[in-house]
Amino acid sequence: METEKLILDACCGSRMFWFDKQNPLTLFVDKRSETVTAKDRDKIRTIEIKPDVIADFTNLPFEDNSFYMVVFDPPHLKSLGSTSWMAKKYGKLPKDWQSLIHDGFTECMRVLKPNGTLIFKWNESEIKAAEVLSVIPFKPLFGHTTGRQSKTIWMCFMKNEVLNYAYK
Repeated sequence: METEKLILDACCGSRMFWFDKQNPLTLFVDKRSETVTAKDRDKIRTIEIKPDVIADFTNLPFEDNSFYMVVFDPPHLKSLGSTSWMAKKYGKLPKDWQSLIHDGFTECMRVLKPNGTLIFKWNESEIKAAEVLSVIPFKPLFGHTTGRQSKTIWMCFMKNEVLNYAYK
């Protein structure tokens, strides 16, 4: 699939961290399109997951070297109940999460243009960033820890033959 968009959000969910949820430069992708409603404590919560393209981030329908930037914010929790609000909102990692993250990251790098930037977001609530980085065949250039408990880490990668050769 050919696209004129410059940025790919490979697993957009409800586009929570986007300032402009309709950013015209961005192609929003997710493996599901649905309105999710769940009871969370005593509240009824609803979110919409409406990607531009329905696709799995481990098998993206785009040509190699298609995007200048890829945003990769995969599910990061593995112990959720399948009907929990968090699982419905963010998704849930499978038992073989290492393969999923490896394959998703590799696929995101495949569709990234040479010298393009990949922004990776991870939350260490259940799996430490070091463990995740051990299954990814690339190393981040830099990152920053955020969140209420400083468990969310934003990392920046670059698709570059010199960097990727040196870091693999």
